[in-house]
Amino acid sequence: MKERIVFVNDEFINETEAKVSIFDRGFLFADAVYEVTAIIDGKILEWDGHITRLKRSLKELDIKMPIETNKLLDIHYKLIDKNNLTEGLIYLQISRGEDDRSFDYPDSNVKPTIVLFTQVKSLQESNLSKNGMKVISVPDIRWARRDIKTVQLLAPSMCKMMAKKSNKDDAWMVQDGFVTEGTSNNAHIITKDNVLVTRNLSNDILAGVTRRSILKYAKEAQIKVEERPFTIEEAKNASEAFVSSATTFIGPVVEIDNKIIGNGKPGKQSLRLREIYIGESMKEAL
Repeated sequence: MKERIVFVNDEFINETEAKVSIFDRGFLFADAVYEVTAIIDGKILEWDGHITRLKRSLKELDIKMPIETNKLLDIHYKLIDKNNLTEGLIYLQISRGEDDRSFDYPDSNVKPTIVLFTQVKSLQESNLSKNGMKVISVPDIRWARRDIKTVQLLAPSMCKMMAKKSNKDDAWMVQDGFVTEGTSNNAHIITKDNVLVTRNLSNDILAGVTRRSILKYAKEAQIKVEERPFTIEEAKNASEAFVSSATTFIGPVVEIDNKIIGNGKPGKQSLRLREIYIGESMKEAL
């Protein structure tokens, strides 16, 4: 298998030769943020949304954006070219940088660490999009600033493994009786009155780039949208349920805590929104 070409700081390098210091704060403190962009037909989806969120996450952690947007876009293009990536994703991570271990932030002259790499993945056609996902509900044990897209992902990883051990696909996390989000996605339901319900934005959830676009397209498709918390019980009794993320797009949910949703197959509205999203996103892809 051919080695990937990855980007670390200022150079493109074979993946087996790539190195980051053991003193990097992303490694020691999860003091880093990330973004994942979808690639279809060699084009980048939702670039502006991801860059806007990246800058916000960095600002919330008092990390200066270490690279110009145009240069970062050029790195994405070069990674696509060097790895012959047609469909998949590009992972981008920026940490505060390398410094001797201390809970205090280092001086501002410390240079942030930038890492990017590609992953081949089938995005348009997947078993989960065809057959639907089965999820369980679990307590939300994450920290209180989920609106910042940090690499602090141990809690959702633990929740994901709880789902896997139950032979399910994912977990929806619950706080104070209400669903927050999935382990790596936003959660949505469609009520029997054909209302799309998704939790309102706050520090409790990540402002999903895909979520934002889906709500826009739903309104254009004359689907009523309510941004508010909903319970697991409301989700179990919904007409449809689905998740959204940069690489899942829309992933229909057909079972929650062993309760079949709808007829146990991906819902018509979910699939309709998925088709609209992919079509519209490809029109604006770079």
